[in-house]
Amino acid sequence: MSVDQKMDSGRRQLLVATSAAGGVAAVATAVPFVASLTPSERAKAAGAPVEADISKLAPGEMMTVEWRGKPVWILRRTPEMLASLDKTDAAVSDPESAKEMQPEYAKNKSRSIKPEYLVAVGICTHLGCSPSDKFKVGADSGMGDDWHGGFLCPCHGSKFDLSGRVYKSMPAPDNLEVPPHKYLSDTTILIGDDSKA
Repeated sequence: MSVDQKMDSGRRQLLVATSAAGGVAAVATAVPFVASLTPSERAKAAGAPVEADISKLAPGEMMTVEWRGKPVWILRRTPEMLASLDKTDAAVSDPESAKEMQPEYAKNKSRSIKPEYLVAVGICTHLGCSPSDKFKVGADSGMGDDWHGGFLCPCHGSKFDLSGRVYKSMPAPDNLEVPPHKYLSDTTILIGDDSKA
């Protein structure tokens, strides 16, 4: 073998070794980078469905659970609360829930799967404030003699009935959002997932 051939062979081996080392370095660099693009466990949990135990929720009471960083209200309505929805039909801007603020199965007067339970995101559709509950009726509510119960956003005065339907001429443009949900049992609601099992 001539000197030129030996040098050519040595160069070839050096080139192969350098290419292999470069490839290993590229893979070692890419793996953590690609791993950083996948959502963290905390991020996955933030968007995950949430189970709510409603077994201890008495008629007329409301509980709050957190889903995707938002407060979700679960209100167990009394027969009187449900009856008030007929009285507020003419006063609310979207009585038939025609706007897409709820899943198809909640497009009804009670805006729910089971009329007794309202499941709604507790964030005003105006500027994202959190309304407060005003369940007392009439003059005792501080809302006027014709108040039938519902929610009041203290920031800009938007009012919602006991189905989360916004009253006419309010700053809030839409009803409160009803998140996707389903009943796992008579006492457990899964918020954030309404897929058929």
